[in-house]
Amino acid sequence: MSDQNDKKSDHDVQLAGKIKDSARQIWLAGLGAYTKAEEDAGKFFERLVNEGEELENKTRGVVEKQLKSVETRVEDVREKATGTWDKLEHLFDQRVSGALRRLGIHRRDEIEALEARIEALEAELKSQKAAARKKAPAKKTPVKKITRSTAAKPKPAQK
Repeated sequence: MSDQNDKKSDHDVQLAGKIKDSARQIWLAGLGAYTKAEEDAGKFFERLVNEGEELENKTRGVVEKQLKSVETRVEDVREKATGTWDKLEHLFDQRVSGALRRLGIHRRDEIEALEARIEALEAELKSQKAAARKKAPAKKTPVKKITRSTAAKPKPAQK
């Protein structure tokens, strides 16, 4: 039995050695993987950054195109709305102006023209009055006319 124990113990020792070698190889593979990952991590990170920048540039271009398209559409709608409001305002002005004419109410420009004519006439009148004053002789103090009724009556005699 001792021979068998020796064989078993040799076998156990060999098995233990193989397990130890396998464990060491696994350990060394892990260290190698860690080192490789550490080396590649910087490169991998840089690659991810580059890919991210490329993607950002592509999406930015697409977004800018869509944004310009939307801005163009908004501008078109704004122009159409402005044109429509201008037409509506013009139509409203025409209708109101026609209604005021039918009622005999003058427009602002007509009233302003009349005001200008009045101011011109007033200025002309003032200048004519000033010219008339210059031509007229200076006024003298009015003399009271004596009439029979205002003439001195004789005083009654005193007794």
